[in-house]
Amino acid sequence: MKTNRLFFIDAVRAFAILMMLQGHFIDTLLDPVYRDSKTIAYQVWFYFRGITAPTFFTISGLVFLYLLLRARDKGNDKLRVKKGLYRGLLLIVIGYLLRIDIFEWFRGEFHDNSLAVDVLQCIGLSLLILTFCYILLRKQLKLLSFLLLVFGVVCFMTEPYYRTLEVTTIPKVFANYLSTSNGSVFTILPWFGFTAFGGFLATLFFSHVHKPKFRALIVSCFFVTGLLLTTSSSWLFMMLYEVTGFELLKSCAYYNYLFPRFGNVLLLLGLFYAAERFLKGSMIGKIGQKTLSIYVIHFIIIFGSFTGIGLKQFYFRSLNPTQAIIGALIFMVVVCVISFYYVKTNAFIYKIVRKIIRQVKP
Repeated sequence: MKTNRLFFIDAVRAFAILMMLQGHFIDTLLDPVYRDSKTIAYQVWFYFRGITAPTFFTISGLVFLYLLLRARDKGNDKLRVKKGLYRGLLLIVIGYLLRIDIFEWFRGEFHDNSLAVDVLQCIGLSLLILTFCYILLRKQLKLLSFLLLVFGVVCFMTEPYYRTLEVTTIPKVFANYLSTSNGSVFTILPWFGFTAFGGFLATLFFSHVHKPKFRALIVSCFFVTGLLLTTSSSWLFMMLYEVTGFELLKSCAYYNYLFPRFGNVLLLLGLFYAAERFLKGSMIGKIGQKTLSIYVIHFIIIFGSFTGIGLKQFYFRSLNPTQAIIGALIFMVVVCVISFYYVKTNAFIYKIVRKIIRQVKP
């Protein structure tokens, strides 16, 4: 089966990482007195901040499984599976490393906050789960596709059951993946739901992207489904509740943020996929290929990973809107520039290390 590279994915990732950069900068440094939810500017900013994480989780699942399926089609998916497992574990390790404050450790201070789960650990675990799903059902693509769709729906719909979950019977390092009570920012539920939906979309792209009218059809589906989820999913849950009397549906309708967020992601995917031909080889696409390094660098600069010294320690919630906006723009440019230089430097170092290993080997 002939499959095509999904160029628009890099653009979506670039958009999401840039929104994350400005979102973290402004959220961390803007004075709370200027956070007026009634103003249009704040509502727009809050909206884009809200769709950043769902976009990352969905795109991660889409790209990850799509590459696995392409590798399977070529008969060499074993290497891709190994790379996937390594990638998932690497994200988890990096997520924990970014919470380390070396100077505190030197002083003998060890805080439970270093065990809190953030976006990287959660994405890493989600990719590991997705890999195991693929291993189990690699020869049954339709069943894998259906299973991932069900996983996504169940993760979202059961959110009221674990919204305030507290886990005290297992070690915190594991409990933090299930509960936010110990400072975790993300938990595997419901966030794996976005990754599962992304995997489901990957099966659609892999099976149909080579067909002539696929782009027009999937873009239309993205827009229609996205609008329905964004505007009418709560209404649908209430209608189903009135018919079935199932209380969970009512709970979903009264606190429904996951399905609308996924609807936002679908609208974003539809927009970028429709404009894909204008994005090939663009700078935004190149930025989308550097998301991990950009994330690491921005985290160090803002939150002071390893040293405890970052922008947060000097300017925490002290900027006015003008300072915050200008600072965010400069911050995005600086981090992207550093990221490109950082990646080149790493590639150079890795090349030297490989040469040394070859010389050492008998």
